[in-house]
Amino acid sequence: MAKAPRSVPATAGAAVLVIVGCLVTAYLLRPSAPGSAAGPPTGEDDLRCGGADCRSVVKADVGADTVDLVVGAGTGRIRIVGAGGSNIFESTVVESGARIDERSLECVASKVSVCLVRGPSGDEVLGEVLVGRDGTWNRAQARYLATGGYLALHDVDGDAVADVVAVQRECDGKVCARVYAQVFSFTGSREPLGCTAPVDTDEELPGWPAVAPAAADLSPCGA
Repeated sequence: MAKAPRSVPATAGAAVLVIVGCLVTAYLLRPSAPGSAAGPPTGEDDLRCGGADCRSVVKADVGADTVDLVVGAGTGRIRIVGAGGSNIFESTVVESGARIDERSLECVASKVSVCLVRGPSGDEVLGEVLVGRDGTWNRAQARYLATGGYLALHDVDGDAVADVVAVQRECDGKVCARVYAQVFSFTGSREPLGCTAPVDTDEELPGWPAVAPAAADLSPCGA
């Protein structure tokens, strides 16, 4: 009886190696997910925004890290580069249609660093926040809306960590004639720290045009 050809196992083994090699190559070439760590970027062409290359709009140095807000084709990214590599986050503000310019990024370095990305959308301002601790950055879960057109960072409660200050309009039916400041913290409860008393004009807000209420100016919102 004739023996089976000895080349069959070798051929099958070679096919398996080819398949494994393809899988490894596909894994290595996969795009990095937003927010995942990657090696330090070499330039703006490393990121794609929609169908176009991202372009840098504004950068800020935060301690040893650099925060870069990049946009393109209706999409935005927030790239943070530090000693540990690069982190990339999708910008929900850009995707929501907010206009982005050189004033759209504000960062405060501290034991807990805070970066606010903001942009106007009609008469309102949309915002999102990234929080950095020990070189690790995460997105704050809350998104921010300032119906009064002002959104910025200021340490209201004196804990050396920036808070978000949003100017809101007080509405009585369809009339929204008065304004107040609403304050959010990142080191305590997710509830607002409080709100200032409504006033008739923006100029009456504490610290205007850089709204800077003190903790003593705050009362429970809606009280």
